[in-house]
Formats: sequence, structure tokens, C-alpha cells
Amino acid sequence: MRVVVLGATGNVGTSVLSALAEREEVEEIVGVARRTPQHVFAKTRFVAADVTTADLVSAMRGADAVVHLAWLIQPSRDQRQVQLVNKLGSQRVMRAVAEAGVPALIYASSVGAYSPAGDDDRRVTEGWPTRGIRTSFYSRHKAWVERALDHLEAEQPQLRVVRMRPALSFKAAAASEIWRLFIGVVPPLLVRRSLMPVVPDMPGLRFQVVHSHDVGDAFARAVISREARGAFNLASEPVLDAPALAKLFRARLLPTSPELARAAVAAAYRAHLAPVEEGWLDLLLHAPLMDSSRARRELGWAPAHEARETLTELIDGIGSRRELDTPPLARTSGPVAVSR
Repeated sequence: MRVVVLGATGNVGTSVLSALAEREEVEEIVGVARRTPQHVFAKTRFVAADVTTADLVSAMRGADAVVHLAWLIQPSRDQRQVQLVNKLGSQRVMRAVAEAGVPALIYASSVGAYSPAGDDDRRVTEGWPTRGIRTSFYSRHKAWVERALDHLEAEQPQLRVVRMRPALSFKAAAASEIWRLFIGVVPPLLVRRSLMPVVPDMPGLRFQVVHSHDVGDAFARAVISREARGAFNLASEPVLDAPALAKLFRARLLPTSPELARAAVAAAYRAHLAPVEEGWLDLLLHAPLMDSSRARRELGWAPAHEARETLTELIDGIGSRRELDTPPLARTSGPVAVSR
């Protein structure tokens, strides 16, 4: 098989490359990224291309599958640029897949595409509405691409479309990138479990994570399957809530008003003291919990890392300034991330 991976050098992209390279069925991987890395990945050759302007069809011709991961989170203050990549870029990828005659498109959607599920802890399956969370631009963009994929499937019924919907995805090698994207002003050396005295105890604060290597494995399984279609939730256990975080960090719980927390995040963002706006807190508090049984059942997928281990790996990775020598993941990278 020949597989093209767009947005190949980021957090999930590098894990997808590694997982695909381990598969005997995969003979060649074409990694497409705006900036090609020095790091060498097995079976992979890189092509420098921007999804908003490049000739994507040429890179895709003869491919058995395309994995679409290219996405912008920052610069969040430049919504024109972010939308250009997330919406127009995704549209161009879909058109190129159809024109090149690629039989399969595997797209990185997200838990962020889902509509809120209320305040209970029920798990939603892949049929839950994907209208997003209105106050989060990330969520709105993910929901928008889901609708574009609906149109693509209607127009190209022969195309196998897979929508992977992972929870928050972390690994130590992505620590520098994640610090830049979401923390920024706090020095990495201060991001340590031992320096977290309190955990905000807010209604609705419970979320899922999944290790990026496990996400990469799921993508590889969807590529190889040739039968997999539709959406797959990807999350590991246990669910992380305020008491679980307090235990993990040996911190005390601090009762916190969601409204007060939201106002504080908004003020910090507007004062350029934080890199992310309050929509990310809304996403954290209102995104539903996911049932991942379909991926386990149909892809044979099972996460090798549990949630507390994954979060601990990320926090320790930020404190020790872990990185990987690709443009998005290296410490010296600029502020713009081009893949999930």
C-alpha cells in the first residue's frame, strides 16, 4: 500500500507515520507538511506543501489511502488564517482525493465536533450530533468539516470515508508543541506535578484523553482495514475529573465557579497573558464523554496507555522540555501548528 499523510509532522501525525511503518502492508508513506523535518521516519519520504495552495493531486495519485491531519490551532488571534487552513484546506484535500481517484480518506475529526451532552456522565456513540460547541472556534471548524464530509460521501459514494474522533491526544514528544499552543506564558520548568497546589473543582469538569501513539495505531488499523467506514471514537480510561486530578497531582480541590473561571481565561487572553481563549474552557466543560466500543469491536483497537499515565507523561514532558525534531514539535518551532 501507498499512503499519503497530510499534516505528518505534528503530535498525531508523527505517531501515524510510526504506526503505518510497522505494517507489512504499507510499502511507502508520503508525508506532506508545510515544513519538512530533518528527522527520518521509516518508509517515509516528505513533500513540502501547503494544503491551501499546493497541487495536492500530484502527491495523491496512485495512493491507496489519504490521511488528513493538517489543521491550525494557532494563531488563534488570526481567525482568517485559521479558517483558511481548517476549512478551505480541508475542502481542497477532499477535492484532490476525488480527482486523484484515491479509494479511501481517513480524516482526523475530534471529540470537539460533538454537540454537548448535558451535565450527566453518559457516553455518546458515533451517532451523537456533530454540531459542535458554539463558543469554540475549534469545535465549530471540526463540525463544519463533518458537514463537508457528508457532502463528499453523497457525491462520491465509492469513496471510503473514515472519521476518527479522538479525545485530547498527548505524548511526551509533543510536550513542547502543546506548551506553546495552550500554556505559553508559564515557563515550562514551572509546569510540574509537584508545583500544582490546587485543582479547580468545577461542575462539568471531566474529560477523556488518549495517547497519541494509540491514536496512530487506530489510524493505521483504519487504513489497513479497507472495510472500515464512518466514525470511530477514540478514548482511554479512566475519565479524568477534578478528584482524579487532585489525587494525581497530590493537590487539594478548590471550589471554582465556571463563570468566574471563564471570565478569568477571557481576560487573560485579551491581555495577551494566555494563548487560548475561553472557548477552550467551554469545550473542556461541555464536550461529551465518548464510548469507544466501536473502535475496539471493528478495528480491534485497544489503547496501550491509560489516561492517568498519558496525562502524567505530558506534564512531565513539558517540565523536562521534551521534543521531537520536526518543525511543529521542536522547541525552536514558531507559534503556528499545522497538524493535530
